[in-house]
Amino acid sequence: MSMRELIAALEQRRAEAKKMGGAARLARQKERGKLDARARIDLLLDPGSFREIGLLATHLGKPDTDPPTPADGVVCGTGQIDARPVCVAAYDFTVHGGSIGVVGERKVARLRELALRERVPMIWLIDSAGARLSADPDEAAWISSFADTGYLFREQVVMSGVVPQVAAMVGPGAAGTAYIPGLADFVPMVKGTSSIAIGGPYLVKSVVGEDVTEEALGGSKVHTEISGVADLECADDPACIAAIREYLSFFPSRAGEKPPRRASSDPASRRDEELLDVIPESTRQAYDVRKVIARIVDEGKSFELKPKWARNIVTALARIDGYSVGIVANNPMYYGGVLDVNSADKAARFVNLCDAFEIPLVFLQDVPGFMVGTKVEKEGIIRHGAKMLYAVSSATVPKLTVVLRKGYGAGYYVMNGRAYEPDLIVAWPGAEISVMGAEGMVAIAANKLLAQAEDPEALKKQLADAVRPHIDIQRTAALGFVDDVIDPRETRPLLAHYLRLTEHKKIERPFRKREISPV
Repeated sequence: MSMRELIAALEQRRAEAKKMGGAARLARQKERGKLDARARIDLLLDPGSFREIGLLATHLGKPDTDPPTPADGVVCGTGQIDARPVCVAAYDFTVHGGSIGVVGERKVARLRELALRERVPMIWLIDSAGARLSADPDEAAWISSFADTGYLFREQVVMSGVVPQVAAMVGPGAAGTAYIPGLADFVPMVKGTSSIAIGGPYLVKSVVGEDVTEEALGGSKVHTEISGVADLECADDPACIAAIREYLSFFPSRAGEKPPRRASSDPASRRDEELLDVIPESTRQAYDVRKVIARIVDEGKSFELKPKWARNIVTALARIDGYSVGIVANNPMYYGGVLDVNSADKAARFVNLCDAFEIPLVFLQDVPGFMVGTKVEKEGIIRHGAKMLYAVSSATVPKLTVVLRKGYGAGYYVMNGRAYEPDLIVAWPGAEISVMGAEGMVAIAANKLLAQAEDPEALKKQLADAVRPHIDIQRTAALGFVDDVIDPRETRPLLAHYLRLTEHKKIERPFRKREISPV
């Protein structure tokens, strides 16, 4: 055959491969409210930037399978998002349920190799039944090589903190594909069509005898509200893909680089009058700290991670004067902002993420401390609180702290108190920093006296009023333990100033082979 004939045959084979699992399976995918793998990639990447690898791959390398297995069920390649290169693997549910085949995994391994070597983000679009199983004795023979698998997860660990890793759940992810999101940095899930589980419903039924649906086992509600495995619940595939693009916009492409600074029409000097009325006069009255965040960040926009899990703390990406920042804020609207097992884990994970990719941290403190009692002790509150303490202590990015209303006990420490190397620590008028609130101190220190009093409540108030001036922020400022007490309207301009000041911050730690962090 001439070269022209060979090219014509090649183009025919490539065109057939791009049809994925065929018209009928693509129609079923659409009926379920799901985009196909190639449509997802088209939405994710800048137009015309995708370059595919492994298009001609097939199941076990067989040239003509029935039914066909184009790309062996996973579309792989490189492209650009906002003109920055990325690697992407999109599992194709129309081919063997998007299951992981030997050749398909070889393609994704190649992609992981490129992502690590070229130092570019790795993105998985997961719509997969997990490992590929077959009742055919000839095809099942590959199971003998299971002992030579598992490289995927070790390589994800090696990539962790080197390049951003995104695992978007746009369909099911069972067994092998469940640990991809478990190790990724950002995990958005599509409501109603996605799931994550170590074993699917059939395996659960056979092992533990439990009848459960895919949604109840590991749907988006489970993992965004209860387990905390996922970061965001999205309405549909386009919303999920838009979230990936927005998330990556806050990050550099690799460790050791600064996040891109984005021009903003919102003046860094803006003073928001509404900040004067956000904090209620009564210290016992709740408020939503997201109202504070919206008034100090560029255009009032933030990108919250895990918004429906551990809601007593807010972790959000935003920009101030165009700089990417990670915001950690106690939220008194939920449990008074007290820290518990889940909120400590949530904050620790977020601090580590921002520190890995040079994103400055802004702490907004209004914390009564850690939860106490037998329930949280049995849950391991000390161990989980230590994770947050460890993460904040270890972080070397710029760290800016604003005490909005109170910073009590170890809650003050883990929210980047003075001992934790803040590049700025300021407070709003009326704030308090103390081992605990005045009433709590009196209840403990004067418990015998109160028990003998004719009017314990009146005495408690009298003693608390005597203690309160010693924990008022004016006293703390007089001792030089905070940098300043500021007008709330100065918060944004001051944070912008310190983000510029700390742009080239450098901290060196003592040599060690590795950390021994709490688990």
